[in-house]
Amino acid sequence: MAASGKLTVFARQLSTSSAAAQLVKPPVQVFGLEGRYACALYSAASKTKALDAVEKDLKGLQNQMRTDPKVRDLLRDPTTKRNVKAAALKDVAAKVKFNAATGNLLTVLAENGRLSRLDGIINAFSLIMAAERGEVVCEVKTAKPLDDGQRKQLENALKAFLKPNQTIQLTAKVDPALIGGMVVSIGDKYVDMSVASKIKKYTDIIAAPV
Repeated sequence: MAASGKLTVFARQLSTSSAAAQLVKPPVQVFGLEGRYACALYSAASKTKALDAVEKDLKGLQNQMRTDPKVRDLLRDPTTKRNVKAAALKDVAAKVKFNAATGNLLTVLAENGRLSRLDGIINAFSLIMAAERGEVVCEVKTAKPLDDGQRKQLENALKAFLKPNQTIQLTAKVDPALIGGMVVSIGDKYVDMSVASKIKKYTDIIAAPV
């Protein structure tokens, strides 16, 4: 079965209603395998009006993945059989009262051997939900931390990319490897203005055969 067909089936598996199988289009594009799973989850949760509940489930689960070694081991251990993981996660989802769409996602990922992609799927779903609320997610990487004045100046500059009903959700990260400048991703746009990228560009030019 083609990948698109599998994802349609997956969306049907996630949905707990008998609503039309047509996928609900998310407000923003997300890419890759993680993005396709996130879109299918968004569609299923939309049909059951459970978007907020699913987002809350996933945020809590992601926090556990990052802080609880037992949860990480359960999700990532390649020696545990898929059906065993699926049964365990179904039981956990019931005990912590996850929304049905969240529980079905975990079961489907376990059965398909895709649990290693869960963190990326959660990140992609968060991007979709931010867009649903009119938020535009922006990540800025700099070689050194931004001070309050620089952050405010950057936020004002980035607002030029927004529509009137949108707000910006800015995350600043530090990557010393950039040397200087910055790398900015806003929505589906990406701009590399780092010194490191310029050095690489000039190095490639110099190394190229005449």
